[in-house]
Amino acid sequence: MTNIFVGNLSYQTTETELQSLFGAYGAVERVSIIRDRETGQPRGFAFVEMPSSDEAARAISAVNGRELNGRALNVNEARPREPRGNFGGGAGGGRGGFGGRRREPRW
Repeated sequence: MTNIFVGNLSYQTTETELQSLFGAYGAVERVSIIRDRETGQPRGFAFVEMPSSDEAARAISAVNGRELNGRALNVNEARPREPRGNFGGGAGGGRGGFGGRRREPRW
C-alpha cells in the first residue's frame, strides 16, 4: 500500500474528484481530505492510498504540478508522521506562569 500526499488543494476539491484523478492511473483504496477539527473546513491537503506501488509512482509523476480547480497540485509519497515530543500537557515549554520573563525575588 502506498500513501500519497496531495497538497495545495482548493477548498472546493472533493474526494470524488481526487478518486477520479488518481483512478486514471490505477486502483485507489481510499481518499481522505484532511479537515479542521473545530470548523470541519478542508485544510488544503489530502491523502490517497493506492495498493500498487507501481501505479502510485505513475500517478505521482503524472499528477504532480497538474492543475485542479485552479491550483497546481503538490504530490509526493507521504512520509511517516514524526512523533511529537511529550511536553507535559501543553505547559508551554515549562515556563509556567512567568510569561516568558524571569522575575527576580524581592528580598
